[in-house]
Amino acid sequence: MVSPRRGASKIGCLLSLLIGVTVAYFGTNVGEIYLRRYRFTDAMEQEARFARSRSDDAIVRRLAAAADSLGLPDAAARVKVRRSANRVVISSDYTEFVELPFFTRAIRFTPIVDRDL
Repeated sequence: MVSPRRGASKIGCLLSLLIGVTVAYFGTNVGEIYLRRYRFTDAMEQEARFARSRSDDAIVRRLAAAADSLGLPDAAARVKVRRSANRVVISSDYTEFVELPFFTRAIRFTPIVDRDL
C-alpha cells in the first residue's frame, strides 16, 4: 500500500532552497568586493616592497593600472605615496556600492601599506 503524502514538506523545502540561493547570490556580490580590495592591497604591498627602486610617479601609475584592471572605482586610482628616509606609506581611499534586497549599501575602504625601505 502507498500512503498519501502531504505537500507541506515540498513547500518548506522550496522556501528554504530559495532563501539559500538568495543568500548565496548576494553573499557572492559582497565577497567579490572584498576580494578586489584584497588584491588591490596585495598590489600596494608589492609596490612598497620595490619602492626603493621605483619613483613615486611610477608607483602611482602602476597602482592606478591595477585599480583599473580590478574594476575598482576611479577614486581608488588616486593613490598617495609618502616617503621618509627609511619608510614608505602607500594609501588610497574609495567607496564601493553593494546592491542588497531593498537597498544599496556603501562600503568605504582605506587600504594602507606601511613598509620599511
